[in-house]
Amino acid sequence: MILYLILMIPPLIFMIYAQFKVKNTYSKYAKIGNHKGITGAQAAAQMLRANGINIPIETVAGKLTDHYDPAKKVLRLSPEVGGTASVAAIGIALHEVGHAVQHHTKYGMMGIRTFLVPAANIGSNLGWIFIFAGVLLMGFGEVFAEFGTLIAMIGLILFSAAVLFTLVTLPVEFDASNRARRMMKDTGILVGQEYQGASAVLSAAALTYVAAMLQAVAQLLYFGLMIFGVRRD
Repeated sequence: MILYLILMIPPLIFMIYAQFKVKNTYSKYAKIGNHKGITGAQAAAQMLRANGINIPIETVAGKLTDHYDPAKKVLRLSPEVGGTASVAAIGIALHEVGHAVQHHTKYGMMGIRTFLVPAANIGSNLGWIFIFAGVLLMGFGEVFAEFGTLIAMIGLILFSAAVLFTLVTLPVEFDASNRARRMMKDTGILVGQEYQGASAVLSAAALTYVAAMLQAVAQLLYFGLMIFGVRRD
């Protein structure tokens, strides 16, 4: 338990900070309108056309649930982002356009992330079950030790796929944000303090992906130490 706390508390604290930063930054710039008076959906539509991408923009329920669906080639914006003309809305909408551009231009890291999705889903759902089942069997003595070790190692490999997904996600998200910043600058949709505000929203959102990666790596490290610790015993 002490080892778990040592490994997991720092990433947890960072995640809490990241979520606090996102909430505060978004709330601040969601109240500031852009000089062109265009909504997030309108800005997204303009940038999609500018990049030669013809895909629908749909409304998705929830707050900050905005995403690009590469499987269905649909850009989905939450009502608060798609329907308001705030600085924050433009930043988030163009970030999702950045993902659409990645897909359209066959950005390599996005292809890798998409490929990893099935394995990551299986790993995050079943990996820890195999690990704990294996460790439990290893505790019953030499008769079950070898089989338990095998089960635990399979679980560790499965969970590693989920961790790899979080690692690959970082460059994909950072690249999408950088594409959004270039769109804002090149087109003048946002200027001056507006641009700085939208950029701050994107930077704050990026912290949540870093926090998720740190949590996943810490969890993997704990599982590994737990398995090999039991084997030594």
